[in-house]
Amino acid sequence: MELFGTAGIRGPVADTVTPELALDVGRAVGVEAETVVLGRDGRQSGTALVGAVEAGLTSAGASVVRLGQVPTPALAAASRGRYGVMLTASHNPPADNGIKLFADGVEFDSDAESRIESRVEDGVRSAEWADWGESRGADILRGYREEVADFARGHGDDLDGLTVAVDCGNGMASLATPQVIRALGGAVRALNANVDSHFDARGSKPTPETLTGLCDFVAGHETVELGIGHDGDADRIVIVDGEGEMVHEDTVLAILAEHYVRASESVDPVVLTTPNASGRIDERVQAAGGRVERIALGALHEGIAEIRAQDDRGTEVVFAAEPWKHIHPALGGWIDGVASAAVVARLVAAQGLDTLREPVTERPYLKSEVTCPDGLKRAAMADLETRLPDTYPEADVSTDYGVRLSFEDGSWTLVRPSGTEPYVRVYVESDDAQAMLADVKSVIGDAVETVD
Repeated sequence: MELFGTAGIRGPVADTVTPELALDVGRAVGVEAETVVLGRDGRQSGTALVGAVEAGLTSAGASVVRLGQVPTPALAAASRGRYGVMLTASHNPPADNGIKLFADGVEFDSDAESRIESRVEDGVRSAEWADWGESRGADILRGYREEVADFARGHGDDLDGLTVAVDCGNGMASLATPQVIRALGGAVRALNANVDSHFDARGSKPTPETLTGLCDFVAGHETVELGIGHDGDADRIVIVDGEGEMVHEDTVLAILAEHYVRASESVDPVVLTTPNASGRIDERVQAAGGRVERIALGALHEGIAEIRAQDDRGTEVVFAAEPWKHIHPALGGWIDGVASAAVVARLVAAQGLDTLREPVTERPYLKSEVTCPDGLKRAAMADLETRLPDTYPEADVSTDYGVRLSFEDGSWTLVRPSGTEPYVRVYVESDDAQAMLADVKSVIGDAVETVD
């Protein structure tokens, strides 16, 4: 049984994330947890699913602290010293929902997820009636917002009236980001800042298509200096400049990575990111005196744990991120879009967004795919581990997470199998990205044809 993807369990409530599954997952978590904080986003299905999880947890013997509607990072923060279950499908459509599991402020790793899958498959019996857990409510939002604001005050400058437009997308950011920006002294223009179970204002995923309203608003108001867009549960963040243009997600990552490396007192500051992240991150981190490590998509927390376990020379993970999703280790081990919003705003107040972007080399970055049936992916990738380096002998090669080729001029390409669709994914960053993309896709096509 495979329940978990790269970000918990997720899918349509009609046939995948059902109350029956929620009950089973609750029991599977409850047999190993003493206390569990339980929260949800604003989806229509949340009430039923959170009730099913609560029933499973308490019937297995765990005590439950109900948090109600909260951003996922607030739930994660509240799980420190205990377990956490968040009902959210993040940026998925409103007909979907999902289950994210936490322990001590960190998402479950692959071993913990496998443990839950096995229990769900085998079935978990209820505890004896006298051992059932109890349930109570708690309000943690104010404390979470204060903690994020206090953390952000250690970076950049006071906002001192900086005007920030925040598009909450009818999601959980409505309960956190505008309030934190105001607490830091900023002037907030909040868009779509009511929680709506159907995301009627715009799609929950923050994309160029869904954020046209935010971009137009910023462009049309000279006093607005920064725009921030969130997804449904506030773990993702998109930045819009004062002209109403979206800033590339890897440029945002590079700005934050460089800042955290320069602010660190570690002798070996490390930024952890994913294989599909831009070489501009490596350039800025190296310029600041740090180094970059990469880990598979969806495994940032596991990568942090691995680096910390190997530390024997003062190594410190100062920042960990994949595009749109950031972990601020000095705050905690969870992905936190609200914290990113607060820190970026204070950095913009200190230096201006144009100044922050100026040293970042923004080469063209393209993504595409080549059709490859699931049954051929393994053989195609094995072929590409030889075929791609032979085609580009001047490149440095990494085969840890697909095949990544890096070139002396800063260009790179990554080829990896999709985990959910019949494709081989390809990413290219180069001054001549169109030509490189066409060449790499041709090599992939030859490999797929060879193994077919």
